[in-house]
Amino acid sequence: MVIDPSRVQVAVGVLIRPDGYFLLTTRPEGKDYAGYWEFPGGKLEQGETVAQALSRELSEELGIEVTQCHAWQSECIDYPHALVQLHFYKVLAWQGELQMREGQQFAWQCLPVEVSPLLPGTLPVLEWLAQAQSSISNSAFSAEA
Repeated sequence: MVIDPSRVQVAVGVLIRPDGYFLLTTRPEGKDYAGYWEFPGGKLEQGETVAQALSRELSEELGIEVTQCHAWQSECIDYPHALVQLHFYKVLAWQGELQMREGQQFAWQCLPVEVSPLLPGTLPVLEWLAQAQSSISNSAFSAEA
């Protein structure tokens, strides 16, 4: 993976439970878009890989240790304050109980989500999850025919 230094590099975790629900958290007070719902994560530090940044951020923000994740998608979002490259990882297993260490709220969601407002960088993920859900439904329908 080539990192573009002109973009803020961010690791994002899409935590998915076995029942298919995924985790959204609010942005803490004092940060841009405070109170908006997003998938948890944060900026890469100098010398970190995306996976290392994701593990560090989820430990710092949520108090969990990632035990199973894999790279999934990448998306560039042009926010008014920065051009941000979001690296999304599906997180399928972790250890520890969720602790909102930055005073944020959390909600386990399915589609359609019931929380708002949503951070713009969250929207592509919801579209990808909907597409995946649709392809599963279509393949199940095809198998019944």
